[in-house]
Amino acid sequence: MKTILALPLLALALPTAAFAAPEDAVTQSRLEADIARLVAFGTRHTMSSQDDPKRGIGAARRWAEGEFRKTSAACGSCLEIVLPETVVKDNDRVPVATRLVDVVAIQRGTKRPNEVVIVQGHIDSRNSDAMDGVGDAPGANDDGSGTALVLEAARVLSKAKFAGTIVYAVLSGEEQGLYGGKLLAEYAKAQGWTVKAVLNNDIVGNSRGSDGLVDDTHVRVFSEGPRDDASERARAAQRAIGGENDSPSRNLSRWLAGQDGAGFSVRQVWRADRMGRGGDHLPFQELGYPAVRFSVAVENYERQHQNVRTEGGRPFGDTMEAMDFAYLAKVTRTNVRALAKLAAAPMPPAAKVTAAVQTFTDVDWTASPGAAGYRVWQRRTDAAGWDAKPVAETAETHLRLEGVRGDDWFFGVSAVSADGSESPVASAVPGGAFVPEASPKP
Repeated sequence: MKTILALPLLALALPTAAFAAPEDAVTQSRLEADIARLVAFGTRHTMSSQDDPKRGIGAARRWAEGEFRKTSAACGSCLEIVLPETVVKDNDRVPVATRLVDVVAIQRGTKRPNEVVIVQGHIDSRNSDAMDGVGDAPGANDDGSGTALVLEAARVLSKAKFAGTIVYAVLSGEEQGLYGGKLLAEYAKAQGWTVKAVLNNDIVGNSRGSDGLVDDTHVRVFSEGPRDDASERARAAQRAIGGENDSPSRNLSRWLAGQDGAGFSVRQVWRADRMGRGGDHLPFQELGYPAVRFSVAVENYERQHQNVRTEGGRPFGDTMEAMDFAYLAKVTRTNVRALAKLAAAPMPPAAKVTAAVQTFTDVDWTASPGAAGYRVWQRRTDAAGWDAKPVAETAETHLRLEGVRGDDWFFGVSAVSADGSESPVASAVPGGAFVPEASPKP
């Protein structure tokens, strides 16, 4: 196989942020203290008290807002706090009109503030009865763990500056129908944000499963295959020439798997979520934004969506005793490392391939703001991930690969900034661009 290999143009070993390893600042004791505080609210059910100063969703939400404001004060008011809200009522999970509020902190980028990466977890909880807004629902792991992760990520990353914007989001209403995720996804759309990635963290704080299996060396990342917002025309094109395994969310998942830390790694799960279940990343996928879900390697089903009790000597309930805070710290570090790199990197370019009925392949892509150059990648159509090394590095937005018959390969392009920060790969297939399908292409 013949390829054109451009000479390396970029110094890719340079750091991606103001300090080399922001994840090193993650503190396990702070995560544990945050979850203890969340559990102390008794219940955080969406339909629990909005006004009680000590118990219920209102008190928990105000506490989370206060934590963001403390973090902002420590970084010279670097965070903008916004509280998107709506009123929810349906005939299933929210039978009474209920106020719903997300707590969101925005760290504006210094160069490309409209390019946004989002890290989120949901603050609401539930017990065995999904409609019980009064009884205890400690929600230590589901999703106190995700909420604590988001608060800690803000504390750590607010100490640095990034080219792009980081949004830290504490969502409400997940257990009643992913309402907080829907609210923030619509808010992102209304703001006109270019959403580069959404990292949804839901149940990320235990390492022992219901059957006693322990895995504290992996975190699962779930991603959709064919994109949710694809038109019928795009789906037809995908059926004809491929790309079912190349949505932006799937390539974000591949990118995350390549950011493994020592002794701890991402295990990709190639489905949108766990079987028969869902999370707050799904509303973002519906609008065409790249979004994935982080969740523990092994779930303990006796410790989620359960009343606190003991039956036959077995404990039930989502309490702190079932948590592994060292494991949660590892997942938090993985998120912080990824957020820093994503916020520093340019937007993945939109790429296309021309290769039909010819013995060469042309790859073209759009220019990405902040990119000093690009890497072109390829893989066999039956390969799980991109080849270990790029086909080429170039400052151009076109590459011809002589002697490469496009029928046998998938191609993609990543953007690299002058400091070496590299985006995920965007596949040159129908639906491969990191923008909603309904958006006009550059």
